[in-house]
Amino acid sequence: MEFAPSESSGAQDASKPLEVLLLEKNRSLQSENATLRITNSDLSVRCAELQIQLTEAVSTLAGQKELIAKLEHDLSTIQALTAVHRPDAEGAAIPSLEKIPEPIKEATALFYGHPPSPSTSFPEGQVDSLLSIISSQRERFRARNQELEGENRMMQHTVHALQSELDNLRADNIKLYEKIKFLQSYPGRGSSRDDTEQRYSSQYEERLDPFSSFSRKERQRKYLSLSPWDKATLSMGRLILSNKTARTVAFFYTLFLHCLVFLVLYKTAWSESVGRDCVAYCAKKYADHIHKFHKDGDAGDMLQ
Repeated sequence: MEFAPSESSGAQDASKPLEVLLLEKNRSLQSENATLRITNSDLSVRCAELQIQLTEAVSTLAGQKELIAKLEHDLSTIQALTAVHRPDAEGAAIPSLEKIPEPIKEATALFYGHPPSPSTSFPEGQVDSLLSIISSQRERFRARNQELEGENRMMQHTVHALQSELDNLRADNIKLYEKIKFLQSYPGRGSSRDDTEQRYSSQYEERLDPFSSFSRKERQRKYLSLSPWDKATLSMGRLILSNKTARTVAFFYTLFLHCLVFLVLYKTAWSESVGRDCVAYCAKKYADHIHKFHKDGDAGDMLQ
C-alpha cells in the first residue's frame, strides 16, 4: 500500500508520526467506504424501481399487442365484407350488420350518433370512413408499440448497466475492506468491527482462498454426475441432518422399526419352540400310555 502526499504538504506530513498518518488514511478510507455504501443503496433502490417500470412496460406492451391483433382481425373482417361484389340485379341486399363484429357496431353507432339496427344495411361510405378511422387508430397503436419497445430496450440497458455498477461497487467495497484490515493490523489499532465490515469479511476471505472455489466447483461437478436415486438419497440425508425435528423423527422411526423386527423374530421363534415342545410332549404322553395300558403283544398287534 502506497501513500502519495503532495509536495506542499510533504514537510508537514514528515513531522507527523506514522500512526497519525495511518489513522488519517483510515478515516479517509472509512469516509470513502460510507460514500460508496450510500451510493450502492441508492443504486439498488433505483434498480428496483426500474425493474418495476420494466415489468409494467412489458405487461402494457402485451396488452397493446393483444388489442392490435384484435383490431387487425376486425379490420380484416370489414375488408372482407366490403370486398363482396353486389349482384347485377337492382335492389340487391347489402351485407347487414349481423356479420359485423360488436366492437365495430358500437364504434359506428358512436361515430354517427344513432344505434344501428340489425335490419338496416351497412352503407359503403360509412364502411370506408370507419376503415379510415380504424386504420389511423392502428397506426397510432403501432407507433405507441414501437415507442414502448424502445423504452423497454432502454430500461433493459439501464438495468444491465446498474447491475454492472453494483458489481463494481461490491468489488470496490471488498478492496476497501482489504485496506481497512491492513490498517487495523498495525500495532495500537483497535480491532472493533461494524456490521458492514463483518458482511464483507466473508467475501474477502473467500476471494483470498482459491481452494474454496475449487472445492465448490468439484462438489457441483460430482453432484451433477450422480444418478437420480443417489441425488435423492443425498438430498434426503442433507434434509435429515440439517433439521432437528427431522433428526428426531428419523431416530424414533429407526428405533421403532428395530423394535418391531425384534418383536416379530421373537414371536416367530417362541411359536416354533412352543410347537416343538407340544410335539415332544404329545409323543412322550403317547409312549407312556402305550407302555402303561398295553402289553408288548398288544403293542405288536397294534404296530402290525
